[in-house]
Amino acid sequence: MSHPALTRLRALRYLDEVPALDPGQLDWLLLEDSMTKRFEQQGKTVTVTLIREGFVGPDEVADERMLLPHDERYWLREILLCADGEPWLAGRTVVPDSTLNGPELALQNLGKTPLGRYLFTSSELTRDFIEIGCEAELWGRRSRLRLSGKPLILTELFLPASPLYQEEG
Repeated sequence: MSHPALTRLRALRYLDEVPALDPGQLDWLLLEDSMTKRFEQQGKTVTVTLIREGFVGPDEVADERMLLPHDERYWLREILLCADGEPWLAGRTVVPDSTLNGPELALQNLGKTPLGRYLFTSSELTRDFIEIGCEAELWGRRSRLRLSGKPLILTELFLPASPLYQEEG
């Protein structure tokens, strides 16, 4: 199963430089903290609609694989992050099999728990980079995060109802 928002997320084109956007939009796109927490700060109840979760081969994560260790399989999780039931963000997490050991095995059992609730409670979380991308009129970002030094890729597409677009101008 897929969702049109995830098709658009996979079509993101990443920019070499930070675009000249409204400061409010850049604040959303360059946020270092949990997007789940930021949505909750808007006074919203945040829920996850799970679209796809499970192991996939390298061909299904070709774009992310160039930023990760080469493994035989990867844990793929695709979701919609909703605020008061309205989709605000499409998310795609790719985790190399080699990352999934020790406490990081919990990444396979998130179910409908937002990724941010797990990631941002870890004192061992670091972020290597944030790349801003666009697909038509929608903005997104891709980050390589590390848990205890072990990498994963998180890609997020801000959907039209997201506050990122409400704060323009």
